[in-house]
Amino acid sequence: MDDHDARRDLPLKGYDAIEFWVGNAKQAAHFYRTAFGFKLVGYAGPETGVRDRASYVLQQRSIRFVLTTGLTADHEVTRHQAVHGDGVRDVAFRVPAAEEAFRMAVERGATPFTEPEVVEDEHGKVVRAAIRAYGDTIHTFVQRDDYSGVYLPGYQAVDADPLARPVGLSAIDHVVCNVEEGEMDTWARFYERIMGFSQLRHFDDEAISTEYTALMSKVLWDGHGRIKLPINEPAEGKKKSQIDEYLQYYGSPGVQHLALSTGDIVATVRQLRDNGVSFLTVPDEYYLGAKERVGEVDESWDDLQELGILVDRDDEGYLLQIFTEPVEDRPTVFYEVIERHGAMGFGVGNFKALFESIERAQERRGNL
Repeated sequence: MDDHDARRDLPLKGYDAIEFWVGNAKQAAHFYRTAFGFKLVGYAGPETGVRDRASYVLQQRSIRFVLTTGLTADHEVTRHQAVHGDGVRDVAFRVPAAEEAFRMAVERGATPFTEPEVVEDEHGKVVRAAIRAYGDTIHTFVQRDDYSGVYLPGYQAVDADPLARPVGLSAIDHVVCNVEEGEMDTWARFYERIMGFSQLRHFDDEAISTEYTALMSKVLWDGHGRIKLPINEPAEGKKKSQIDEYLQYYGSPGVQHLALSTGDIVATVRQLRDNGVSFLTVPDEYYLGAKERVGEVDESWDDLQELGILVDRDDEGYLLQIFTEPVEDRPTVFYEVIERHGAMGFGVGNFKALFESIERAQERRGNL
């Protein structure tokens, strides 16, 4: 590897898909369609000639989720789900050249998972290759500029979805992972070295703490805002932190939550609530301080307080955010809905209120 290659950022265009390995993909797909407004656009399984698994492709604007389940007890998806519960297996990135991205990553020290392969059908070809990341998570590089099909060769398009009612979610803002204590810097260096990412933010345990628990976080990004990857680790506290709880139930490092952006968070959250999505709550007292801290915003403070939407401001602008409760029985994966008005941050002014809310939920589960 020459010096020029070492300095180059990995050529990434953005997120391609988030693939979840789950226990029952048909039922999980129904949940994401009816609760989160995703549209079923593609399917692969026994009916399409795939004998060992079933996969459902869901889309909302530029967000693509793939839900996959194994069809036999000894399938790798089934084994993964037995250990982790339903969770994210693959955070896949769109690239202009998958072989080049894979070669650069491996030469910089990444562990290969899947060598480059070309898959084709009547809609064109896709080139894919994958590397290992934290825990059992992988990153697949996907080159699809010469493909017009629904997702990948082997997937059958679903023309109409009678269930989908889009709620205004438009893009993946960031993907957050939890790692063990002492491993945050290791994985921050991984993304710096392998991907050419840089550190956008760093939050220590003074910034992210309550009376009982604490954590530390570093945000790595591609420098363009297309990909942002916060990395959390637990810090010492009086009680078990949310990161410790996640690691206990997931069984390894993994994706903690995905932040999905919207252009109208009030309308999106109203619809999500109507669809049965449960959110973490904050006390009304939060809004007394938030109005003074944040100042004028375009939204109605009454609406924000009614819905429990958090607000924060940085040098570039302000943001609005809200967090769901975990979306499965294990307290692992949850979602953030976020609307940015110029702000590049992650709501540091909300951390205390948010983490106290998470602690209340942990206490109800008997895990604090």
